[in-house]
Amino acid sequence: MKSYILVGLQLLLVGHIAISGPLWAESLFFQSLELIGIALGGWAILAMKIANVSILPDVRSGATLTLRGPYRIIRHPMYTALLVVTLAVVLDDFSLARFSAWCLLLFTLTLKLTYEEKLLTEHFEEYASYRSRTWRIIPFVY
Repeated sequence: MKSYILVGLQLLLVGHIAISGPLWAESLFFQSLELIGIALGGWAILAMKIANVSILPDVRSGATLTLRGPYRIIRHPMYTALLVVTLAVVLDDFSLARFSAWCLLLFTLTLKLTYEEKLLTEHFEEYASYRSRTWRIIPFVY
């Protein structure tokens, strides 16, 4: 149930950002930021293999721990990608409501990844070691 609540909040917040302004930034800087986020998300999906991708934080039976691609550095590159893309569109067409939704998205994804990491630690013996050598979302910061 917790997984569905977290995903529901995530979708609600992304939906708000999507319908409250343009989905493609106008400024070249924010377009570049969007493209970086999209590329990171695509790279993460390719590294994980699309069949293993799930929006839910639950660990599927038979799941394997992905340690290649962006996962060598960032434990949650798809969350990073989502945050980068949405931040770019929010800052390019700024409003307090959109920025508040983005801040709530950041908070929701932090809750979701904390829960997901608990599940991954319980499922994969090597996850604790992996956590010690990688960053959660932003390399060299968090």
